[in-house]
Amino acid sequence: MPQGDKSAYTDKQKRQARHIEDSYKTHGVRRGVGHEEAEKRAWATVNRQSGGGKLSGSGRGRQAGQSKSK
Repeated sequence: MPQGDKSAYTDKQKRQARHIEDSYKTHGVRRGVGHEEAEKRAWATVNRQSGGGKLSGSGRGRQAGQSKSK
C-alpha cells in the first residue's frame, strides 16, 4: 500500500476527516488554512483519535470480568 493511500480507513474515519478538514478551512487559526494543510491536519487528528486505519482483530475484545478461554 503506497504512502498516503486511504483505503485502509473506515467510512466513518473518512467522513470524520472530511468534516475536520472543512472545519480547518473555515475556522482555522486566523481565517483558515490551505487545502493541503487542512487535509494533513484532519488525517493527523483522525489517526490520533482512532489509532489509524482498520485495526485487525478489532471488536474481538472480552467483556470486563471474563476470564480468557482455555
